[in-house]
Amino acid sequence: MRKQWILGGIAAAVLAGGAGVAVFASKGEGPKKSGEKPQAALEFLATEVTKPSMASMPGQIEFSGPLVAPGTVIVRAKSTGTLVNLAVAEGSRVQAGQVLGQLDLEELRYRIAERSASVESMKAQVEQAERLYKTNQSLAAQNFIAQTALDNSRAALDAARAQLAAAKAQLDTSQVTLRQAALVSPINGVVAKRHALPGEKLAPEQQILSIVDLAKLELAGLVGTHEVSRLKPGMPVTVQVEGVDHPVEARISRIAPAAEPGTRSIGVTLELANPKEEFRAGQYAVAKVTLPDDTQRLTLPDTAITSSSGQDQVWMIDNGALVRRIVITGRRDHHEGKVEVLKGVEPEAQVLAARFDNLREGAKATIVASKTKVAASAASAAARD
Repeated sequence: MRKQWILGGIAAAVLAGGAGVAVFASKGEGPKKSGEKPQAALEFLATEVTKPSMASMPGQIEFSGPLVAPGTVIVRAKSTGTLVNLAVAEGSRVQAGQVLGQLDLEELRYRIAERSASVESMKAQVEQAERLYKTNQSLAAQNFIAQTALDNSRAALDAARAQLAAAKAQLDTSQVTLRQAALVSPINGVVAKRHALPGEKLAPEQQILSIVDLAKLELAGLVGTHEVSRLKPGMPVTVQVEGVDHPVEARISRIAPAAEPGTRSIGVTLELANPKEEFRAGQYAVAKVTLPDDTQRLTLPDTAITSSSGQDQVWMIDNGALVRRIVITGRRDHHEGKVEVLKGVEPEAQVLAARFDNLREGAKATIVASKTKVAASAASAAARD
């Protein structure tokens, strides 16, 4: 009666447990002895057994990083002056040529006036040197002065002309600086940051505003040297941006010519169109490049492959007995849950698709169609005992 109660419990457990249960139809482990009942076969559901299938396995390369805006510009002060006001704030949308603020450029205007006066002075000196040279030419022709005096007047004229050119260049430089000192936006974009406040005394090249063009973003990531040769500029990429519930399409823009120092990785940059400004610079994104596969490969579910002593293995049912086989695997498709098997199984092999504990090589095994049959078998064994 105790034995019947135990086996009845086994049958009930089978009905409730589902997949992943290997059932003994009757008791009996260890070597056979005289008068002892033969060992019963382990019964596996048909859904727990699979056959290798032929399928293509597209490769996939992933890299990640923050989105950056390559069209970011820094508006800088071009001259010393006081920032009078700023007409825009962070987040303001600006257009190319729009006035962003005002600098007090009185010092620069005084410098321009000074250099303008210097140019006029040099013009007068050039005119004086030209008159003297012409006079000396006439006197020299009449042998009233030596040739040396004529040469000296010619040199003085050349020097005056050079000084005039230098003065004009200085004036032009100041005028260009005055034009550039006007705070205008060089691009269409959005003000990302203000680096200075009204009333602040600015030095040349000091940062005032950062403006970002979000119409085009980039993602720069690192790819291992063993995989980067499979990538080419222009290849399509699927990008999942943090905080966005749908992936977007992008393309590889460029690949670095050398690995990063101290790593075995090479920089890969992709370009992401963002005409609606749906994404922002700094958002984290994951890029996936799918590499097509034209080869049909022998595959198994990844749940069918286990590891023992550093070797991949599968459990098979061969001629009614469990057999353990060492396999050599290739590509893995984690999304589909498939593993390529290069060696170790044949296309018609019956492989356990799930992982079971305490399997013993050589144990009898059979396949049943449903859980009902497994339970009925166990119950029948209990009744016989």
